[in-house]
Amino acid sequence: MDARSPKRRKKAANLSIDAELLREAKILGIGLSSFMEQKLAQEVKRRRLQTWRRDAREAMRAYNDFVEKHGIFGEEFRSF
Repeated sequence: MDARSPKRRKKAANLSIDAELLREAKILGIGLSSFMEQKLAQEVKRRRLQTWRRDAREAMRAYNDFVEKHGIFGEEFRSF
């Protein structure tokens, strides 16, 4: 589900941010809540993928070893 979906409930959170950086963001019209939500969603997605790759690495290695040893199912019927 998209983290920016309007059906998701919002929850207030406290952040400590450099005052000058916050002032500049405000001047530039950067909405802190939407910006942080977007960046946090990107980081969550990146870390989930990283975790999945780490967890799936051994299974992929075992599958590749199996294919190397036994070939691909139905390989004898391939015409390419």
